[in-house]
Amino acid sequence: MNTQPLNGIWELEISGGPLSGVVIPAQVPGSVYSALLEQGKMEDPYYRANELDALEIMDGDFIITRCFAASPSQGRAFLRCEGLDTLCDVILNGKLLGHADNMHRIWEFEVTDALRQGENELTLMFKSPTKYIAQRDREVHLAASDDSMRGFPHLRKAHCMFGWDWGPRLPDAGIWRDISLVYEGEGRIESVYIEQMHRAGEVKLSFSAETTTADGMSVCVTTPDGYTLRSSGEPIAIKAPQLWWPNGYGEQPLYTVRVELLAEGTVADVWERRIGLRAMTVSREPDEWGESFAITVNGTQIFSMGADYIPEDNLLSRVTPERTRRLLEECVDANFNSIRVWGGGYYPDDYFYDICDELGLVVWQDFMFACAVYEPSDGFEATIRSEIADNVKRIRHHASLGLWCGNNEMEMFFADGTYKHTLGQRAFYTHMYEGFIPEICKALDPQTFYWPASPSSGGGFVEPNDETRGDTHYWDVWHGNKPFSEYRKFHFRFASEFGFQSFPGMRTVKEFTLPEDRNIFSRVMEMHQRNPGANGKIMTYLSAMYLYPPDFETLLYATQLMQAEAMRYGVEHWRRNRGRCMGAIYWQLNDIWPVASWSSIDYFGRRKALHYFAKRFFAPVLISCEETGEMTERPFCVSQPEPIRKAARLSIANETRHAVSGTASWELRDPTGAALISGKAQVEVPALSSVWLDEMDFSNCDELSNYVSYKFEADGEAISSGTALFCSPKHFAFLDPKLVVQRSGRKLTITAQAYAKSVEIYSDDDDFTLSDNFFDMNAGSLDVVITRGDPAVVKVRSVWEIR
Repeated sequence: MNTQPLNGIWELEISGGPLSGVVIPAQVPGSVYSALLEQGKMEDPYYRANELDALEIMDGDFIITRCFAASPSQGRAFLRCEGLDTLCDVILNGKLLGHADNMHRIWEFEVTDALRQGENELTLMFKSPTKYIAQRDREVHLAASDDSMRGFPHLRKAHCMFGWDWGPRLPDAGIWRDISLVYEGEGRIESVYIEQMHRAGEVKLSFSAETTTADGMSVCVTTPDGYTLRSSGEPIAIKAPQLWWPNGYGEQPLYTVRVELLAEGTVADVWERRIGLRAMTVSREPDEWGESFAITVNGTQIFSMGADYIPEDNLLSRVTPERTRRLLEECVDANFNSIRVWGGGYYPDDYFYDICDELGLVVWQDFMFACAVYEPSDGFEATIRSEIADNVKRIRHHASLGLWCGNNEMEMFFADGTYKHTLGQRAFYTHMYEGFIPEICKALDPQTFYWPASPSSGGGFVEPNDETRGDTHYWDVWHGNKPFSEYRKFHFRFASEFGFQSFPGMRTVKEFTLPEDRNIFSRVMEMHQRNPGANGKIMTYLSAMYLYPPDFETLLYATQLMQAEAMRYGVEHWRRNRGRCMGAIYWQLNDIWPVASWSSIDYFGRRKALHYFAKRFFAPVLISCEETGEMTERPFCVSQPEPIRKAARLSIANETRHAVSGTASWELRDPTGAALISGKAQVEVPALSSVWLDEMDFSNCDELSNYVSYKFEADGEAISSGTALFCSPKHFAFLDPKLVVQRSGRKLTITAQAYAKSVEIYSDDDDFTLSDNFFDMNAGSLDVVITRGDPAVVKVRSVWEIR
């Protein structure tokens, strides 16, 4: 088999809409928006309110054309389109080859008889996605997310392109992945499935290939050490296998598998991929709390730690391997071992999974269905079946693939009546997610666990958000206006979605605003806040936590601290209860454009406070404090005065495969940082467990001026630490810590003359990352290291500045 790429410069012509008649060059892979931006025909859709003008462009139709010379005849020829977005007629030399209507599929059209010697003309005609969904919605209205354009479930296109509560309405169009001519020659490998059978000291690999017109197969497996095993298609036994582990549990060795298709003794086609040797599933067993839900790798139940991944950009041509690698490396730096690919976007590129394989990030893979009701039809089912098969075959060999999940939040919304639906639509839901989709997965990838929805208790619309089984989406903190301490009332088996919003930092806000826009209730700031009323919600939560900030930039800083503290409350609680809970995947990792959202890394790759907090609360060995004070006993200072319970209980979680011994110590301190009383204990924490220390009674302390500091030391090194207040930060008697930062090469030394909470090191002139940031410190000095970037001027602030 040979491939002739057709990527490169094409011609784009627009028919209809505000840019009707425009004809410009267009890079493929690419999109209408990316071509218009490249040629200066539209404004940046992310700046101020330009999104509104950009949306109108999608009322047009788009014709993308190029001419090419075909390669000499090499047997049957196919036009292979790996991504067409979305409603597209494919025409070669004036002949209609077919119609595409699903951006998530791989489309192939035989062109053997349509190709000419010499020049050929290929035309792809894309219809307006906005007009299509509007017309279909008039015909059949489908319940769906209110944050998106009406009618979006009628089109198999990344749903979030039509808007979400963190994303713009920019439903782009075009050839978004590679396009090529494929010549079958003497034979072709369509796909290869590799089955792993794990036994003591051995992994046996079996191979099944989907091929055309060939008479033999050769397989070689190259170990990470460079040793090669060969067979003619028979199973290969690997002795003393090097097993693949998630980040934090072991290494990620990868084996190279090369399958050669033979025709009369010559190689007709080659399929080559990297795999990891591991056994992975989800354990669901009855226990004293209900039924467990734990990702299990090589027989070890891991506590899944990570975040939900959304598309990295609304303009998909801007997503590159380099950008994705940097994002995923940021996850590993924050001690992630898992990542959930959310079902309202698109199936990521191959390199996304390659990078997850290398870094040890277990992928929870949603199929691309989210927050919608779908209308049953034979045509819709047919395209869904092809979509599922295409992507299962493409992704299934990856070591990082942890499970397939049918959809995001649809079972829950059907069950609770949020989305009105017909009996036929409800039956079709069951037919899809508990019928033919798991059947396809079982046929094509029987070794990977399938889960019908997120959240779910296992299907059948039975209590999808049950605390005692399955996975849970918990939103009473944030959407339900509950305080952070509410997390401690729940012991979910696996928290796969929970979150809290913040604004991005000042450098990012400047990217999409003018100075007059920099008020959170300005029109531009509200256009970059897609959760209705959320800026007001942020201020409501702020009023419970902090004093009123003195300026806009300090307000941005305060919102990031609230977000980080909210997530810390939840994750630390669930890690303290390891075994009962086995996963904390927060919403969300990243942004699709510059916006106020739940992300821990903003659109430009800048870390928010949450990402530094995550590095600490996802640390393999974590000491945390469950304090009791005003937040739990008397959240409003106007309550009738009476004594409240003030106490603290330390816990140490050990998410490693070996026991950890060390010293847990604590001090009760005053605002100067001076220790009033202290204590310590020798602790041994078994592998993959958490232990509690005895509760400490602080009834006699002053909740407004005393705080607890704590740390866990092993081998003389402090490996985890923190502080806890007995009141909201707005009521604590902070002193000015008179923070000073000094630089020596890549090292920064921060000095405080009093207790400093949530110390941020920042710069107005450079994006940089640190070994730690947004940390608490007692009076004294500590060092951090600049790990990326080179700021000319470094500044520092703490909660003291929020006044």
